[in-house]
Amino acid sequence: MSALLQRTPAAKPGTGASSAGTAPPQRRSRKRPRKDNLAAYGFLIPWFAGLLFITAGPLLASLYFSFTDYSLIGDHSWVGLENYERMLGDDRLLSALKVTFVYVFTSVPLQLALALALAMILDRGLRGLPLYRSVYYLPSLLGSSVAVAILWRQVFGAEGLINLLLGFLGFEDMPGWVSHPDYALGTLVVLNVWTFGAPMVIFLAGLRQIPTMYYEAASVDGASKLHRFWHITVPMLTPIIFFNLVLQIINAFQTFTQAFIVSSGTGGPSDSTLFYTLYLYQRGFGSFDMGYASAMAWLLLVIIGGFTAVNFFASKYWVFYDD
Repeated sequence: MSALLQRTPAAKPGTGASSAGTAPPQRRSRKRPRKDNLAAYGFLIPWFAGLLFITAGPLLASLYFSFTDYSLIGDHSWVGLENYERMLGDDRLLSALKVTFVYVFTSVPLQLALALALAMILDRGLRGLPLYRSVYYLPSLLGSSVAVAILWRQVFGAEGLINLLLGFLGFEDMPGWVSHPDYALGTLVVLNVWTFGAPMVIFLAGLRQIPTMYYEAASVDGASKLHRFWHITVPMLTPIIFFNLVLQIINAFQTFTQAFIVSSGTGGPSDSTLFYTLYLYQRGFGSFDMGYASAMAWLLLVIIGGFTAVNFFASKYWVFYDD
């Protein structure tokens, strides 16, 4: 028996029954990640298709058409920078930019201030907080809808609810707010301020993250409520303020539905509600000057990108993070 064992060759490493049992799991472990990757790519295909055909494709097409003379219903011809040069002499475009800038830099600060004020009130632990939060958030869902814009035009009309209430208070012969060039833009500013629900909910979540020990320490030191607000609440909320500021500026620059409905698509009276997006729509789908409208769209992209870049650059001077 000992001689037989001596004649039997020793099993080489990696061979025999033990290696046969371990080899298949190694091959399976190599194939399994590949199968998982294929499954992941399969789920991502609809997203990539949407990115290509709905976002990237039209985006690149509009960039090309901005250098062409394109009427939307006929052939197009290459004109180079002519569409961009025409912008410099377009008085209505300059007027639309002015109206849009006034709207953005008036409505956004007022909206954020109102949202922060109500968030601080709700942060005190009122009864029925979920109900109040839902009621205040509801205008954000409806503010850009056609139905609310139509309602807004009726409320601020010559015989609308606002003038009816003012009549009860003794104010007679009040103008139609949406039909007067001095007040029409103001009604749209009020409409945007009214949709404060989304930033308010974000402010409320930020307030809940501020440690109470800061307020307790400030109270012990004799700090007033105003000092606590400026030296604790505001610095701790600066990341939330920055986030809301960037989002609301981008949304305000893209406002279209409210101005279109309130002015019946004209931008009146006297172009007082001629937002940039409304004028872009008029040139593209009213005058069928799609090449010029595409150039206007890229100018709007540059404007929004420029303001966003400035906000990010300036944020390092006033936004304070935990680190």
